[in-house]
Amino acid sequence: MRALRILLILVVILGGLFVIADRVAVHFAQNEAADKLKTTENLATTPDVSIKGFPFLTQVLSGELDDVEVGIKDYDATTGNGSEKIRIDDLNASMKGVTFSGSFSSATAADATGTALITYDELLKTAKSQPTDVAPGVTARVIGLSDGGNGKIKVAVKVEAPALGVKLPNPVYVLSSVTAQGNTVRVHADNLPELAGMEVAGSRIRTITDFQQRIDQLPGGIKLDKVQAAKDGVEITVKGSDVRLAG
Repeated sequence: MRALRILLILVVILGGLFVIADRVAVHFAQNEAADKLKTTENLATTPDVSIKGFPFLTQVLSGELDDVEVGIKDYDATTGNGSEKIRIDDLNASMKGVTFSGSFSSATAADATGTALITYDELLKTAKSQPTDVAPGVTARVIGLSDGGNGKIKVAVKVEAPALGVKLPNPVYVLSSVTAQGNTVRVHADNLPELAGMEVAGSRIRTITDFQQRIDQLPGGIKLDKVQAAKDGVEITVKGSDVRLAG
């Protein structure tokens, strides 16, 4: 009985040491991966990297991590022309089947899915905020975006016709749908506003109410998948394969 008791104590001690070693190793690996990702993507702040699953050391021996979660607070993605940026907030991605080099200097995920947010203030930069002619003596411009409920964006349009002596209710609100086509976010008015009986061609109004924003070069090569209007902005879903975390 005494020998069995000693054996059990040794097993408990060795098990505890293994757990400690495993947690120290995973902490080191997470920090290394976060630093590499910051450098690779030229991030202003160090991202959060969390390696899931236990034990970590057996995953290392297999050469593949089951699940790695990455969180980036702010990310500046490029737009279609490459010279302008659009800020992506709270990008959180789950990486599956991550292979890596021995020093964690490079890591690639077989598959990745994630979510992020484009605030309405950020998306507003894409809309036409300068007065644009929509009819003789009539100008319009977008002055605000907000949550319209039921997955819609409420677009606030200011219409002015001072030369015609017509006083219009301002702003005019338009409910719009938001969709993703490839890497482009598109905002399209469901119905066009009535402008106090003035004859304004629908195509001219749509040059104001409808707009789009291309989003390129998301981290690791992930792509835009779906979009949904929400309280604070447009929630986006991203996905990808062979996604590079570092290196």
